[in-house]
Amino acid sequence: MIRLENVTKVFALDGRSKVVADDISVTFPTGRAVALLGRNGAGKSSLLQMIAGTLDPTSGRIVSTGSISWPVGFAGSFHPELTGTQNTRFVGRIYGVDTDELIDFVEEFAGLGAHFRLPFRTYSSGMKSRLAFGVSMGIGFDTYLVDEITAVGDASFKAKSDRMFKARMEHAGAVVVSHSMEQIRKLCDAAAVLEDGQLSYYEDIEQAIAHHNRNMTAGTG
Repeated sequence: MIRLENVTKVFALDGRSKVVADDISVTFPTGRAVALLGRNGAGKSSLLQMIAGTLDPTSGRIVSTGSISWPVGFAGSFHPELTGTQNTRFVGRIYGVDTDELIDFVEEFAGLGAHFRLPFRTYSSGMKSRLAFGVSMGIGFDTYLVDEITAVGDASFKAKSDRMFKARMEHAGAVVVSHSMEQIRKLCDAAAVLEDGQLSYYEDIEQAIAHHNRNMTAGTG
C-alpha cells in the first residue's frame, strides 16, 4: 500500500513556480500494478521519485507498507569506474541480498557478455538500461516503480523485460509510467491520471485512458 496524504510539490523555475502535485490524497492498494498517466511535464517522474523517497514533497507525506524499489531502470546511482559486476554487488549489499545470486541473475538476464566486467562508463545507453533493469528485477521488492524502462532496447529485450515484470507482479505491486497504452493494458490492472497537479485514481484502466486522451486532445487545441 502506498498512501499520499495532502502531498504538494512545487518547483521554482526561472523565478516562476511550477506545481506538479497540489494537495494530493490517494491510496494505491497493495499488490496492484497501477499505471501513472499524464502528458510530458505533468510531473510523473517527480511523483515516482517522491514515492521512492529520493525527492521530498514540499508539504504532506507519503506512507507505505513493504519495500519499494528505486525507479526501475534508473542508472544514475551506478559508479562509472566500477564494472557492471562490481556495481551489482554494491547494490546487492545495500539491499541485503545474496550478492553472488544477484550477480548470476543479472549476468544471465542483461546479456552484456564480457561488458559485464568492464567499467560502467564504457556502456552504451542501451547497455546501461539492461544492467539497471536486471539489477532492479533481481531484487524482490513489494512494490516496483517503473519509468519507461521496458521501452528501451531491442524487441527481444522488450519481450524478456515484459515477461520478467509480469512474473514479479505475481507477488508484488507496481507504479508504472509509460506512454504506450498497449503496454499499460498488458502490464497494469489500475491507473491514475496526473494533470495540473491533480491525481485521479481509476480501478478501470479504460476509464483512465479515456481521461488521459481527453487531456491530450485538449492540450492540442
